[in-house]
Amino acid sequence: MTTALITALATGEITETASAATEVQIEGLITDLSFILILGAAVTVLFKWMKQPVVLGYIVAGFLASPHFEYLPSVTTEANIDFWAQIGIIVLLFSLGLEFSFKKLLNVGGSAVVTALIIVMGMMGLGFSIGHLLGFTHINSLFLGGMLSMSSTTIIIKAFTDLNLRQKKFASLVFAVLIVEDLFAVLMMVILSSIAINNSVEGGEMLYSVSKLAFFLIMWFLVGVFVIPTTLNAARRFLNSETLLVISMGLCLGMAVFSVYCGFSLALGAFVMGSILAGTSNAERIEKVVTPVKDLFGSVFFISVGMMVDPGIIAEYISPILILSAVVIAGMILFGTFGMLVTGQPLRIAMESGFSLTQIGEFAFIIASLGMSLGVLEPTIYPIVVAVSVITTFTTPYFIRMADPAYELVERHLPKRLHFLIERYTKQASSESETGELWKSLFQRYLWRVLLYSIVLIAITLVSLRIMMPWLNEIMPEWSRLAGSAITLSVMSPFLLALSYPASKNTERQRLVQYNAHFDVPLIVMSLFRLMLAMGFVVYLLSSIYSMRVGWTFGLAIFVMIVFVLSKHVKKRMKHIEAKFLDNLNERELRKSGKNNSLVSDLHLAFMEVNHECTFVGERLSDSNLRKHYGVNVVSIQRGASSIIIPKGDTRVFPGDVLGIIGTDEQIQSLLPVVEYQSETEPESLSPDQIKLTNIQLTESSPLIGQTTASAHLRNDYSALVVAIQRGESYIKPTGEIPFEPQDVVWLVGDPKKLSQLK
Repeated sequence: MTTALITALATGEITETASAATEVQIEGLITDLSFILILGAAVTVLFKWMKQPVVLGYIVAGFLASPHFEYLPSVTTEANIDFWAQIGIIVLLFSLGLEFSFKKLLNVGGSAVVTALIIVMGMMGLGFSIGHLLGFTHINSLFLGGMLSMSSTTIIIKAFTDLNLRQKKFASLVFAVLIVEDLFAVLMMVILSSIAINNSVEGGEMLYSVSKLAFFLIMWFLVGVFVIPTTLNAARRFLNSETLLVISMGLCLGMAVFSVYCGFSLALGAFVMGSILAGTSNAERIEKVVTPVKDLFGSVFFISVGMMVDPGIIAEYISPILILSAVVIAGMILFGTFGMLVTGQPLRIAMESGFSLTQIGEFAFIIASLGMSLGVLEPTIYPIVVAVSVITTFTTPYFIRMADPAYELVERHLPKRLHFLIERYTKQASSESETGELWKSLFQRYLWRVLLYSIVLIAITLVSLRIMMPWLNEIMPEWSRLAGSAITLSVMSPFLLALSYPASKNTERQRLVQYNAHFDVPLIVMSLFRLMLAMGFVVYLLSSIYSMRVGWTFGLAIFVMIVFVLSKHVKKRMKHIEAKFLDNLNERELRKSGKNNSLVSDLHLAFMEVNHECTFVGERLSDSNLRKHYGVNVVSIQRGASSIIIPKGDTRVFPGDVLGIIGTDEQIQSLLPVVEYQSETEPESLSPDQIKLTNIQLTESSPLIGQTTASAHLRNDYSALVVAIQRGESYIKPTGEIPFEPQDVVWLVGDPKKLSQLK
């Protein structure tokens, strides 16, 4: 056998066989992709015509391409589709991250976090209980709870747009909850993966997984925000659409691979990188160039979901499907409404929000795919969840419409005492004293500063002890400990100092003490805690390198030296680092508002991109009256690779132009929505049947008889243009003065359905 193998290698037979196998595999991969995309295109066109969500069309297309539908050919190898679907998950979560941004999370406030937490915990508990009642195992019930706890961002946005509700107050609250749910979903995927791998729910193991996730999320966030926007801005003039797409997808896949190296999933890394890029000034351009990639691979993912649908299983489990659909609808209404009430929202807004969340979507499929890939989810659960998603997607618009009638019904039958208590609680929750607001702001700042700088110091310590110290031991054994300590403490010193300094301003401390003399006690406790924590990092580092005695003896002395001796120089350096970080974090808003480009008084230089739906697009600057209506001045226009400095009045404004605007905060904020205006409704494409060159022969009863092309108002009333009037054998050019006569053949351009009324 060995001789035959050597002979085969010598003659190249194995190489030829391997090459042939690879060629067949690639052909099968391309064949399957082409088949599902063609089928997906046909089905989604049908669903667009039916005005149904495209996601449902993809699921139907997947079912038609699966072995469960025998009337069409099926894919050759399901593993091929799994490969494309995994790429789809990565790109989908990268796109979700682009819409998410950590900045948004900080701005949505505690209300959205509390509401989302109540919904997720409530639905997970409900799903877990229902799973046990339906006979599922512990792990399957846990995954089921996770799948039922996430509302669909895509479906809700589509429903709000169709119903013209995106400007309502409850809609903004719902979007804030969905942002937080996205983060919870990513966290849930990590926790469920840990539970599935260990096959148990261990408190210590779960706490370690969550802590590890939080550590890496914050580190990636800090490094990403500090490095990526600065790098992109430095290379800004080289970033055309092609280069930006390559860079964005490279960063996405690079972070995904690094995430796996750190023990997390590909999807988590993609989501984090999208969140980091969402805060940059290139976010809109990145989202635009990545959208086609997301649409392509996202469609493959949803088609792969549809391939898991088995009509036999659905028919067999129709009762669980209906039960779970009812649980999703009732549970989301209950927990969503309760969560909004707890955070101080009025009953009407709380119920409108709860009724809007009555569906599951893309994250349910992603969590189900995770369970399948880990081998812990029963195959029958996948099609059940897909069926539940389809049912709840169809019912979402109806429940959104039912919110107001349901509120009126509840209000009529709600006991007066309970109604009074809800209103009183709402007023108390919405109104907070000045002292409470100040304490809240101070405590948030304190908490974030301690958390962020502690994470950075932990990362520096880990890198020093696990990477740098072993390396120094190899190249300089005698001096390794001293050199390692000096280098590490030098790097840590700015962050130790920043951690030691108070998060409050002098004026804030004075105001708090004025309200109550005892308010200085918690401030002192907070200061002592920061100092002890900062000193603890120094002591731990030296104790790990030398010994506990050395750590405590020299640690305290070195810490005092850093705080008091190096304070002035390090503080100045740290302020520069913080300012750079905050500028990068707020880059997207600062570019639009111009608050970082102060000129004189309260004037700023802001940059905003002209949308194609802007009211003065195509006009000359002198005709747009920007100075008259808004009080601003246009000082530059960036158009592609060219720049127009101090444009003249006859310069026209085109879509895609980046205008440099000088004005006050109020003037810039009032102009920004006009320049970057984009309607919420999806534009309908024009069908060739809607506009044609056609002719009609006028009869005695035609409304045009006796009128001229000018008096008939054909443009306004019929959206039509007269090209010529055929009278006998001659063609008359319309001048606006020639009256129409019976038997005239009028040649027009317009909608044939409207033009038929002119006969």
